Amino acid sequence: MVTVSHFWQLILGTVIALLPLINPLAGAPTFLAITEGDTEARRFQQLRMACIYMVVILVSFLIGGTFIMGFFGISIPGLRIAGGLLVAGIGSGMLVANPRSTVEDERVREAARAKRDISFSPLAMPMLSGPGSIAVTLGFISLANHWIDYVAIILGILIVATITYATLRLSGKIVTVIGVNGMHALTKIMGFLLLCVGIQFVVNGVLGVATDPELIRAIRDAALSH
Repeated sequence: MVTVSHFWQLILGTVIALLPLINPLAGAPTFLAITEGDTEARRFQQLRMACIYMVVILVSFLIGGTFIMGFFGISIPGLRIAGGLLVAGIGSGMLVANPRSTVEDERVREAARAKRDISFSPLAMPMLSGPGSIAVTLGFISLANHWIDYVAIILGILIVATITYATLRLSGKIVTVIGVNGMHALTKIMGFLLLCVGIQFVVNGVLGVATDPELIRAIRDAALSH
């Protein structure tokens, strides 16, 4: 039986885990750059479609994640550890300045300018639903024991998409008010939160391996045989 508190914890956990990773505040300048020259209506239409694509991508991996894990023989603890390492790596990269990031951002912008429709790529993927957010979404499968749990996670994804849409829709005002230094500070704060989330994923994965009944039984049998 799923309790109301567990339901809301899953929603809140999904928002806390995904929002720093997607980080729409840090993506605001890039969004403005790649939609430069577009009308306001066109810019908002591209943003709306990108958020819809993001939800579809993450929900697809959430629902199809069990099949993917079974097909490749991936265990829940293994998924937690791998996802945690990936998320922690992204978080640490946000904390430490990366001199190549400016060049990479410029490449994304140039590629986007050459396309007529940027809603799916690069907006939805990889900006809003890249490997990190997909890995986190897959990691939430280990917390879902009932269909209501999946509903809670999907609601969390929808909340993140709504916040992302609202933030990027106001990106022009946000960039003006916060400024470059403020954006850098927010990025580092988000990076620290991501690092904490990633490490917690790894800790949960290691605990899952250490408390696995088969492993404990094998260690006990080995000890008794000697």
